[in-house]
Amino acid sequence: MKSYCASGYCKGHAMAGEAINVLPMATTIYCHIAADDHCPSSRDTCRTGGGATEDPHDPNKAAEGDGSAAYTQHSWFVSDIDCPSCISKVKETLKQLDGLLSVQMTFATLRLTVEFDASRLNQSEIEQTVIELGYGLSDVSRDLPPNSVMSKILQQKQLLALGGLMIVGGFFSYCLPDLSAWAFWPASIFGLLPIVRGVLRQMEKGHVFGIETLMTVAVIGALVLGESFEAAMVVFLFMIGEKLEGFAADRARTGVKALMMLTPDTALLINGSERREVMADSLNPKDIIEVRPGDRLPVDADLMSDRGSFDESALTGESLPVERMAGDRILAGSVATDCLVQLRVQSKPGENAIDRILSLIEEAETHKAPVERFIDRFSRWYTPMMMMVASLVVLLPPLLAGQAWDVWIYRGLALLLIACPCALIISTPAAVTSALAAAARKGILVKGGAALEQLADIRQVAFDKTGTLTLGKPDVTAVISFHQPEAEWLSLVAAVEKGSNHPLALAILAEIERRDVEAAVADHITVLAGHGVVGTVNKQTVRIGSPVAMAEVVATMPDADSEIVRLEESGNTVACVSIEDALVGLVALSDTLRTDSREAIDRLSMIGVGSVMLTGDNARTAAAIARQLNMDFQAELLPEDKVHAIRVLQLSDSVAMVGDGINDAPALRAANIGIAMGKGSDVALETADAALTHDRIREVADVISLSRRAMTVIYQNITLVLALKVVFLVTSLMGITGLMIAVLADSGATVLVTANALRLLRKQTD
Repeated sequence: MKSYCASGYCKGHAMAGEAINVLPMATTIYCHIAADDHCPSSRDTCRTGGGATEDPHDPNKAAEGDGSAAYTQHSWFVSDIDCPSCISKVKETLKQLDGLLSVQMTFATLRLTVEFDASRLNQSEIEQTVIELGYGLSDVSRDLPPNSVMSKILQQKQLLALGGLMIVGGFFSYCLPDLSAWAFWPASIFGLLPIVRGVLRQMEKGHVFGIETLMTVAVIGALVLGESFEAAMVVFLFMIGEKLEGFAADRARTGVKALMMLTPDTALLINGSERREVMADSLNPKDIIEVRPGDRLPVDADLMSDRGSFDESALTGESLPVERMAGDRILAGSVATDCLVQLRVQSKPGENAIDRILSLIEEAETHKAPVERFIDRFSRWYTPMMMMVASLVVLLPPLLAGQAWDVWIYRGLALLLIACPCALIISTPAAVTSALAAAARKGILVKGGAALEQLADIRQVAFDKTGTLTLGKPDVTAVISFHQPEAEWLSLVAAVEKGSNHPLALAILAEIERRDVEAAVADHITVLAGHGVVGTVNKQTVRIGSPVAMAEVVATMPDADSEIVRLEESGNTVACVSIEDALVGLVALSDTLRTDSREAIDRLSMIGVGSVMLTGDNARTAAAIARQLNMDFQAELLPEDKVHAIRVLQLSDSVAMVGDGINDAPALRAANIGIAMGKGSDVALETADAALTHDRIREVADVISLSRRAMTVIYQNITLVLALKVVFLVTSLMGITGLMIAVLADSGATVLVTANALRLLRKQTD
């Protein structure tokens, strides 16, 4: 467990000078999480080669210490990307560079991020490699590109020039009919040259089969056949199609781009009495910043002012400003609405709420939906196969049946263009990107296309109780003593619970503070996952746990059992306190249901999804909550019991688990889909496949509905593309459609599937 010391679990239970142990049961549960690549602390340890406490943003880190290589990370935005196949070319080519450690680039953001060994590879080599593939690069910047009418016209200068040459060719063809066969050669060559350059660059990098190769073969073939007008029209329509595809793809990324613009570049840093404007990326945890009304927060921060009102709609979907008090966490991108506020920075550079959302969206393509992975594999052999089929179409009729060569060469070229797989490749990621952006806009983070597809199959949702169905802010309703003054044993309880972040522990500590009881000092604390906590105070063993976990202790006090039953039947959670295995008191706590819990269960029922509550609380309290929500429940479950309950449910249904605590992490991992509450523990958030940033559980039904609509769109896109290809393959072979229609069919299909995917971005009425 040593490498896991930076996790939320240990943070929640450790305090200065205090030894924290986890008993073997807990170690068994969490060791596999710590070793998993989802665990942040283990990942940091692997990357730095040392403890997770090293600062990953220290520029001297790599150059000092153990003499490890000077690893560098850099990001760019890549332009001229039309579909995921272009991204694959960039990534595969860069992976061939000596010294490159990792490369990440997604269709969702077009942000290329590489990590490389600066002693073996420099930044300019990476940039040159991408540029040689025919794509543009620009450093990551928040500045918007020029948006004037003139700038838009200049961006289309190549298309306008080609259009001009087409007009000139048409004029000469009309005025000089004898030269009409050559009139469109200049336009054809002008349009073909950049395509040929792209083919040559890609061939040098080992990429032979692409739309550029198919276009080059088709245009050259048309020129050889004397169809210069058709050749010119093919490249002209191809260029228009690419512009339309780029526009449609850009619209699909609109939601993600909006997120990228939510945080300002600068912040007002306070240093004593001095105030100065600094770059937001230079802020570090514990810095003090000031935010004026109407300004957005550049980082995650805790409110230091007594109060403040914030518009969090960009992150949570809440339409009204939210009132926050001193100590509350405010996420980056929120807008201060009513007064000047001071805040203490909590997030490191590049790790605020917006950055985490973008990272999750970018990570999506590494967790592709099964249908998307199938399409990727299919497209690798599809294009070479279709080139072989086109070759047979060209050769067999003339050789075997004496047909005219020029007719079948022309039909073979048309078939090549129809066979282009671009529309098929983009059909899935366009829908996935739109769905992820739509979910993020509502405050739901889904970690990839695989999770999105699995969400569509969910038929049962299991909920944790405390902090999920309830607010997780219980209050103490009763304190009952057995043969010992309250103040004496409450002082020992405060010592053992001090430093814990568990909702019940916090409520008990708050009650002890209200009673003005001074806490003792614990010498040793051991956390018993699912069983409570035990500590040594003044050489006495103090234990706090549930009645079930401490059944043997409760049995020694005949009056205790009836008190526990009475309290639990009133909807309370009961914590038992023992000193040296003798029961000294009970603490009763009651939690409050979330305002949207009943609505969440009702929404799930409306879409045909069942609900069950899995809780470690006692059966009587669980039954009281379940009756209010009209749902099934299982109570008195340890973490391993929750996993078993999930396994049983999975025998008949696909199951999602919604939870927020450390004890929920194994169940979140065991379920088909784990959904963590946004303010839950670090372990739960890292383990889950999705997260609710705003803690509104009514959105669980929304994300399942969204995933179902996304899968419907994906299957519609695939069906549309394949149907169009079959129709135009037949008409091309029959000579009904030619090269121009082939290009229009391919580009039109790409635009259609992207436009269909954009429907997922529409706001749905609640």
